[in-house]
Amino acid sequence: MDLIRRRKSTIFMLVFPGLLVFSFAVLFPIVKSFFYGMTDWKGIGEYNFVGAENYKTVIFNDKVFRTSLLNAALLAAATVFIQHPIAMFYAIAVDKLKGRLETFFRAVFFIPCVISIVITSKMWVNLFNSSYGLVNKFLELVNLGFLKRDWLGNPNIALGSVIFVIMWQGFGYAFLIYYSGIKGVPDELYEASRIDGANAWQQFVKVTLPMLKPVIFVNISIAITASLKQMEPIFIMTNGGPGTKTQFVANYLYTQAFNAKKYGYANAISLVFVVICVIITIIVQKLFRNKEV
Repeated sequence: MDLIRRRKSTIFMLVFPGLLVFSFAVLFPIVKSFFYGMTDWKGIGEYNFVGAENYKTVIFNDKVFRTSLLNAALLAAATVFIQHPIAMFYAIAVDKLKGRLETFFRAVFFIPCVISIVITSKMWVNLFNSSYGLVNKFLELVNLGFLKRDWLGNPNIALGSVIFVIMWQGFGYAFLIYYSGIKGVPDELYEASRIDGANAWQQFVKVTLPMLKPVIFVNISIAITASLKQMEPIFIMTNGGPGTKTQFVANYLYTQAFNAKKYGYANAISLVFVVICVIITIIVQKLFRNKEV
């Protein structure tokens, strides 16, 4: 019994500092944010207690919040169903190159990820500019001037342009994760499948995909969480405009807190957002449970 008590004491002493940091850095801010979400505080000065009014408004009446969630869902879908298949294809292609060419393309695809998001976002703002942007200039050069657009100012295409830029910026991470997973597939499996007469497509379906299940799970989880928390590219490129067409939750929360001076309402948005993120995380984990991941 003494040994068990000593072990429990040791475990408690080892775990307690981590619990203390977690409580101070995560739990306490959440509780405090929940409290402020029930006030009309502007960030400074006095405030009044309004109960659950802010939370009711966010959940049932805030169209901009719903738009921001829909935009995040569209970004997640585009990332999973467009970016990821392309990243997987290039990961397989680069793996087959070998030598210096493989190293070169591996570095090239990852370059956008190591450059500051501020720099790349400002770069795309200039590229998409309707007056002097290189995108429209290039379309003129190849006699496709009829395709010229105000890429970030047109309400019909602004969201698509923003999603494209975000996927471009994050392509290197998706590529590198798939590339690492492919490197972990034993060559013996491919050799055995070739002996059995499998072609390239059959090898991909029967060997590569099953072996990449853990990697696919990781990439999908990252894509969904990254889509929900997007802030910097939207703030720099459009700040949610034109109108609210490109608004995302994090950017909307920021504008409500610091531009509209609705700090209490912004805290209500953050709490509802945290709950939504937890629910989505649980759903994703259940979808991949018991699938040899």
